[in-house]
Amino acid sequence: MPDLIKVNYEQTGKSTNTDALGMRDMQARAYAARDAQYLLLKSPPASGKSRALMFIALDKLHHQGIKKVIVAVPEKSIGGSFGPTDLKKYGFFANWSPQNKYNLCTPGGDGSKSKVQAFLNFLDSDAQILICTHATLRFAYQALDETKLNDTLLAIDEFHHVSADGENRLGELLRSIMENSSAHLIAMTGSYFRGDSVPVLLPEDEEKFTKVTYNYYEQLNGYEYLKSLGIGYHFYQGKYTTAISEILDTDKKTILHIPSVNSGESTKEKYNEVGFILDSIGDVIEQDFETGVITVKRHKDGKLLKVADLVNDTPKDREKIVTYLRNIQSLDDMDLIIALGMAKEGFDWAYCEHALTVGYRGSLTEVVQIIGRATRDSNNKTHAQFTNLIAQPNAEDATVTVAVNNMLKAITASLLMEQVLAPSFKFKPRPDGDREITKPGELKIRGLKKPSSKRVEAIIESDITDLKATILQDEDMKKTISGAVDPEIINKVIIPKIIQIKYPDLSEAEIEEIRQHVVVDSVTRGAAITQSGDKRFIRMADKFINIEELHIDLIDSINPFQRAYEVLSKSVTAPVLKLIQEAIESKRVKMTEEEAIFLWDKIKAFIQEKQRHPDINALDHSEKRMAEAILYLKEQKRKAQANG
Repeated sequence: MPDLIKVNYEQTGKSTNTDALGMRDMQARAYAARDAQYLLLKSPPASGKSRALMFIALDKLHHQGIKKVIVAVPEKSIGGSFGPTDLKKYGFFANWSPQNKYNLCTPGGDGSKSKVQAFLNFLDSDAQILICTHATLRFAYQALDETKLNDTLLAIDEFHHVSADGENRLGELLRSIMENSSAHLIAMTGSYFRGDSVPVLLPEDEEKFTKVTYNYYEQLNGYEYLKSLGIGYHFYQGKYTTAISEILDTDKKTILHIPSVNSGESTKEKYNEVGFILDSIGDVIEQDFETGVITVKRHKDGKLLKVADLVNDTPKDREKIVTYLRNIQSLDDMDLIIALGMAKEGFDWAYCEHALTVGYRGSLTEVVQIIGRATRDSNNKTHAQFTNLIAQPNAEDATVTVAVNNMLKAITASLLMEQVLAPSFKFKPRPDGDREITKPGELKIRGLKKPSSKRVEAIIESDITDLKATILQDEDMKKTISGAVDPEIINKVIIPKIIQIKYPDLSEAEIEEIRQHVVVDSVTRGAAITQSGDKRFIRMADKFINIEELHIDLIDSINPFQRAYEVLSKSVTAPVLKLIQEAIESKRVKMTEEEAIFLWDKIKAFIQEKQRHPDINALDHSEKRMAEAILYLKEQKRKAQANG
């Protein structure tokens, strides 16, 4: 199955090497902004955000008048990333030394009286560092006055759990602290966007933050071992358990996420699914009583494989295997992890080569986190792979529209991942008469508008990925992947409409400036440049274009999602592709049952005379309407079947 995305990296070592203070490139960049009261750190998994916080927090404790540091993480297991750390041996001026009694990421309820009281005791003690979960922070916050947080640094890890939605208690807590105390805030996230359309922060709140961004391409390009990353699909029909053996390669260290029990892909028997997967690999020899590790003798050659079952949610069994995984020391300690809701954010298994996920994931953030499990740098791998096993629509299935929608959403998520995983160019307008040779990493484009305001500059510089997330989650945009929408409609009608909704305060001229940069960046992102004689060419979609002849009108004529359509059309059969296009078109058809029934006799006569069905793309209005009637009737039939 071809990859939708394949990115190659240069192995510069820049993102993993350390300076005289023991800081990686990202950590040094964050440390340079240590004086900011509100700091927003956007950085990929495995880039060292937890240690970056330690450096900044210690500077604030020793040099900026901050008395206490509170670190809040989404779940207990992540708290281990903030344990005692000897930083002096790497060249820093102080060590990170939290007291064990104020590590509240321990067994027991996050909102228990003991943990809330420990939190309150900390504020009145001489201790400087507390580590807790988001939930404990919320419960404790209800029992204190915001002024108790004056001269305190609050660091929120996995910040995408916060939302500007009024129902999001963590978001409300954050806004209250900003309004009613002098607390410093550090927000850290490995994801640039939430899984829904609600922003993490309101624009007026986000403007108060100093932003430090270390993008995914910088991180992966700066590794020592990893050379490439692939993101691809495997489509199946029937039950996924019959297709899993086609794509699960047990020679690769793999995390396999089975589908949610509420999804259409699930058999609704999650424990049976684990058993089936194990049986498809080999024979279960034993399960270690102390660690929970399952040993499987592989069918094909008798090799013994170590498997972790994180689907089993019995607390005692879960704790055994989680503890084992947390202490893995070598490549031989684990071969396959089967999970459902775990092994995503904050989970570290550096040896993982393949993240195999069954079913569509509704949250783009979740996709980012899952891919991040395989993109750690490790000497056992030069390539990391993410594969999404997706149900292929079936014309006979009453839920065909849902299957089509899920397939398109999954591909859309990967398109967005390309925007953060692949290299980008710097864009400049090319004035008339300019014959200057384009510099490496730069594209000059005739007709490209320069930003006319600092607001537009800031959006293009810092928020373009968030904006693309909004664009790609729009329902109209998902339809463009089928190849049924004219590129200029995508680029000049749909995209600017979405920009206007997201930024209602911008003028038409400002919207156009942003639109051009979004389209140019989307079309050229990850594009290869080739040399022929003294000329250089860039490949955009299926065209090779002379770099010196790039014009915005030419770029506007290209579907920014052309490659997704090409992969889709090569990966499914022609009837399935036609089914996908029909399912999309059926949503647009405005028709009554009476009109469809009236047209039925005409449709039969047309088929008999022409020996073909009416074409939805026909120029003749009558033929087009008959084709729409067929789609309408098919959709009504599916709805009737779905309703029994």
